[in-house]
Amino acid sequence: MKKILFLLTASVAIISCSKVKDGEYLITGTATGIENGKTIILQGQDPTTKMPLALDTVKVENGKFEIKGKVTEPAFHTLILQGANGPIPFILETGEIKIAIDKDSIHKSKISGTYNNDEYVKFNDELTKTQKALVDFQKNNTQKMQAAQQAQDTATINGLMKQYMKIQTEVQADSKKKYVAYAENHPKSYISALIIQGMLGDPSTDIKKAEALYNSLDESLKNTAPGKEIKTKLGQAKMPAVGATAPPVGSAK
Repeated sequence: MKKILFLLTASVAIISCSKVKDGEYLITGTATGIENGKTIILQGQDPTTKMPLALDTVKVENGKFEIKGKVTEPAFHTLILQGANGPIPFILETGEIKIAIDKDSIHKSKISGTYNNDEYVKFNDELTKTQKALVDFQKNNTQKMQAAQQAQDTATINGLMKQYMKIQTEVQADSKKKYVAYAENHPKSYISALIIQGMLGDPSTDIKKAEALYNSLDESLKNTAPGKEIKTKLGQAKMPAVGATAPPVGSAK
């Protein structure tokens, strides 16, 4: 009995420590080495125009910042640090999101704290591994390509391009397989919904496979903007093509 009471007390304590309620977000950030007063903009997207939209602006104080508000569904947003050389993408969703800004290499900023952001980080790490062969080829052959272009050495240029295209084709095929595998194994991840959405923009996609992936998604994802778009596109894909001949009346079913 004492053990049960202890567990219940501990559960209540954990719940009470949460700083956000359902439908709310709290971004707690560290900005080590960034001077006081530098602005950080939370940027989303206007649902009508699809243009960038500033949602909130805060200032760095003693190497820290905090942004809080309400959110209806997960969606990609960015943080823009004044004077930085690029934005910090992350998924805005219910929960406590932690962002540690790397002022020297903004793309190395750390994001954590919620399920979808943790998945986003892991997904990006795997994607980086998949694309390593392509990145390595570019790194190892950039000077060779520049020298060949200056010398108008078409044989070398064509040879390098042929090698690059071969690696690119292999990387793309491998990436597609990994995207599908990810969506199959992560039905609750927002990334999975985006993968299926992207698949339906590719004419070579197996519609039945995309539909099976959509059907396996968690219901909460089906109600997001990408989820609704997927449903619409799947419905359109099932419609007969314009000009298609209708089956004759009384034909075999």
